[in-house]
Amino acid sequence: MVWQLLAKPLLGVATDAVRGFVETKKLKGEVKIAQIQAEKKRNEDIAAGKIKWEQTAVEQMKGSWKDEFVLLALMIPAICAFLPFMQPHIERGFAILSGLPEYYRHLLYLACSVSLGVRAGPAALNMFKKK
Repeated sequence: MVWQLLAKPLLGVATDAVRGFVETKKLKGEVKIAQIQAEKKRNEDIAAGKIKWEQTAVEQMKGSWKDEFVLLALMIPAICAFLPFMQPHIERGFAILSGLPEYYRHLLYLACSVSLGVRAGPAALNMFKKK
């Protein structure tokens, strides 16, 4: 009789714990399914052209370090140009860069532009046409 009095509340607690566990698993599964469906819908919209390429590119670059690298590479010579002991090195560096093949300079321009989020393809071609 004492066991029956103790067993009933303990079984109730155990039953509630199992229900809670099952409900949590079920909700996590539903969340996962919703995430997969949202990703599928987004990919379908991208394929259909509803979402622009630029927007998806920006989302993919979150957390990327290459933008910071490009900005740093552009800023270092500009800052060092104000330091007298660095000026000869900066001048020599730009002289070397100007001697690089033209196609390589175009590639550098395009790579930096794309990294900074500028759609530079057509503009670059017009900008670098031989005069």
